[in-house]
Amino acid sequence: MDRALRLARAAGRRGEIPVGAVVLREGEILGAAGNRSVAAHDPTGHAEIAALRQAARRVGNYRLTGSILVVTLEPCLMCLGAMVHARIGALVYGASDPKIGAVASLATPALANLNHRFSVHGGVRDGECAALLRDFFQARRHPGAPSRAAATNRTRMTNARGVATVRA
Repeated sequence: MDRALRLARAAGRRGEIPVGAVVLREGEILGAAGNRSVAAHDPTGHAEIAALRQAARRVGNYRLTGSILVVTLEPCLMCLGAMVHARIGALVYGASDPKIGAVASLATPALANLNHRFSVHGGVRDGECAALLRDFFQARRHPGAPSRAAATNRTRMTNARGVATVRA
């Protein structure tokens, strides 16, 4: 998840929604990417799709049997379909997406009818993943406002009179 979070942060700095994804198999990274829909003018430019494409090219096969996809945000329906076609072995994600998440938030009953199933582990470092997204959208809505992450990095101090102050 560390690598996926770094990729998500990089995507956010580029103005993309901060989502990062990594495909692993037997401890080896086969593919890794951050979102790039905006820059590429591509609605399929999700981090999961880019990481799966990179992994498939690397192994020379679109079937990624036994691989693990690690992503900072619960995948959408499009990405879920790509994972099924790639035959991944497991999905690990951070923050849930109650609006368009297709794994736990939206399509759980439908998953039982798919021709390929894989294990799902959600909520991994969800606080950190969710904060990254929350701060990104807060900054877009309110440019110049301090992020929650910046606020939590401040140091609380007490002056000579015992009055608490906060120093950045």
